[in-house]
Amino acid sequence: MDWRAWRRQWLTEPLYRKAGAAMPRLSATEQEAIDAGDVWWDAQLFSGQPDWQAFFATPPAALTAQEQAFLDGPVAQLCAMLDDWDISWNRYDLPPQVWSFLKDNGFFGMIIPRQYGGLGFSAYAHSEVVSRISVRSVTCAVTVMVPNSLGPGELLLQFGTQEQRDYWLPRLAQGQEIPSFGLTSPEAGSDAAAMTDTGVVCKQMVDGVEELGIRLNWGKRYITLSPVATVLGLAFKLLDPDHLIGSDTEVGISVALVPTNLPGITIGRRHLPSMQAFQNGPNQGKDVFVPISALIGGVEKAGQGWAMLMSALAAGRGISLPSLSSAACMFAAHTAGAYARVRTQFGIPIGKFEGIQEKLGRMAANAYLVEAARRFTCAGLDQGYKPSVVSAIMKLHATERMRQSVNDAMDVHAGKAVIDGPSNYLGGLYRALPVGITVEGANILTRNLIVFGQGAIRAHPYLMQEVAALGNSDQEAGEAAFDAVIWKHLGHSTKNALRAIGHAWTKAVFAKSPVQAGLAGIYYRRLGRYAAAFSLVSELTLLTLGGSLKRREMLSARLGDVLAELFLLSAVLKRWHDEGQHESDLPLVRWCAEQSFFTIERRLNDVLFNFPARGLAIVLRFLLQPPAMKAKPPSDQLTATCADILLEPSESRDRLVGAVWTTCNSASVEQLEYAFEQVVQAQPILDRLKHGGLKDWRVAHAKGALTDAQAQLLERMQAAVAAVVNVDDFAPDAFARKPA
Repeated sequence: MDWRAWRRQWLTEPLYRKAGAAMPRLSATEQEAIDAGDVWWDAQLFSGQPDWQAFFATPPAALTAQEQAFLDGPVAQLCAMLDDWDISWNRYDLPPQVWSFLKDNGFFGMIIPRQYGGLGFSAYAHSEVVSRISVRSVTCAVTVMVPNSLGPGELLLQFGTQEQRDYWLPRLAQGQEIPSFGLTSPEAGSDAAAMTDTGVVCKQMVDGVEELGIRLNWGKRYITLSPVATVLGLAFKLLDPDHLIGSDTEVGISVALVPTNLPGITIGRRHLPSMQAFQNGPNQGKDVFVPISALIGGVEKAGQGWAMLMSALAAGRGISLPSLSSAACMFAAHTAGAYARVRTQFGIPIGKFEGIQEKLGRMAANAYLVEAARRFTCAGLDQGYKPSVVSAIMKLHATERMRQSVNDAMDVHAGKAVIDGPSNYLGGLYRALPVGITVEGANILTRNLIVFGQGAIRAHPYLMQEVAALGNSDQEAGEAAFDAVIWKHLGHSTKNALRAIGHAWTKAVFAKSPVQAGLAGIYYRRLGRYAAAFSLVSELTLLTLGGSLKRREMLSARLGDVLAELFLLSAVLKRWHDEGQHESDLPLVRWCAEQSFFTIERRLNDVLFNFPARGLAIVLRFLLQPPAMKAKPPSDQLTATCADILLEPSESRDRLVGAVWTTCNSASVEQLEYAFEQVVQAQPILDRLKHGGLKDWRVAHAKGALTDAQAQLLERMQAAVAAVVNVDDFAPDAFARKPA
């Protein structure tokens, strides 16, 4: 007997049986979710030894001349048309002229190729458009993002027949059709298996001719654009009791395009999502008949609906909500920094108080990080990847950091942001937070079940192959496939363990880094150290818990957090490199890196503290977290340095927040920026007066200590600051109910 045969008989077969018993049984829904999309930089991180050459091979996200012209033209024109107060509090809808402008200028067809009449934009251009609109009107941003994200357009491009593409895509691109997507049912949200919406394959007389089709019955809710949609992308369970299209009675979840003017369809009354005015509502269908050609992809794609949805979502949620979140983080940092500069207490700007600096420093770093991650993700998408795990990370962590930044900005503004009205530039974003946190996969679900739960199988170098081998119905073939991969896996794990332990006890000085000198080199090496530690702890968690890991959601969430921090910090380093490695931006890079390393160690420590194998946990904690080499959070001085970037004009400040407001500014933000400029310009004069013991500039002017030009500057500054600090007020009868 040769070595391989002996190994398979005495080693592989017992492992195969034991692993088969321990491996969690995946439902069809879970299997399709895991199979959806593909892997990218997340797989490099999961390997424990990131390939930095592949990292730098991803070119920076960039706009074409046509895409830039669209931002400078139609997008800027659209933003000038948007009055968020009127939209959100008076109309509860976009004005008719805005709807017409969106349709006429192709905003609903950004992802549709030009051959079908669409704009054919890159993921980055699509993201930039959503970002710019978001700071003017969340309602308009959501209206634009939905047709370009998870919806009929994306599904048709990926899975539709050529006939379906030729008919529907030009109509969607030109705004002749308004799409919505019906997925969520009252009885079933994330659990597709619980879906009660059905379609039965049948024959029916249509205009005197018998036609093969589907009789649909459904009830959907939370459907964005449903009240105004002309075509509904509908997910349902397809049944074929008479075997008209195949041998299976239960075909499975399928997706069809259903015109909303068909008999039996009821468009329900509108929902009002978290005080937002975008169109959203329920819809129902009773015995609605559609031809069999309504199935997206035709009969060949019947029953593949959940896989189709997961694949479309893998790209869509990496763009839409991260774009809104990035814009919100930059906008919060920009406005809070400017307000903290012009607003004074006790004779000094409030931005100089350490309590405010703590908020500002965190906002500045969050803005840098989320924008970096958005660009990095768009670059991957534009390279053709559909990274489902990365998209889940982006949706989860971008919206969570948006929540943190907008809340911080609200705290800094205090009463200015509490009183609502046309000049409150933060109110709309604050009210949008629950929407971002909840839609496209609620953050609790995404964090506890998807990021690590899907990533552990999808992004691991070998685990996907092992799961396939264990699930093979042919035991002989399954054992052979398992034998071919398990020993590679064990070798990989052994090397990773040695690497993780060695890096932990040597401060990662021998870890690979694409940059040898400076802080960046240190951060690359430390990132490699924690990637190896994450890989080792993940392996041992899977080995120890096996199938019960599905029920240990808090452990899964913490490991997912580690993977997310590794990805986000990678994006920060990529941004700093791509932008030219500006020295003035290093405080932001340092803050992000130190906070990430600190968070990673806390999450790994929490995993080990709750690890079921206590003896192994103690050993791992000793080996991976040497007491003298633990990460520390950003210092107060570093936080204050980051805060100062928001308080003074500089190229670093412009890189951090400038693009948010330059072409899509509202009157109230223009007013704030004007006051900021006046205060900065007047500051040297105020400092001179203060040192001279002159508190009132008017008295100083009367004494000849100021020129007329200087006095005029101080008067302009004082008026500009008063206008910013002022809040809206209304007549007593302004809120009386008006007759319908």
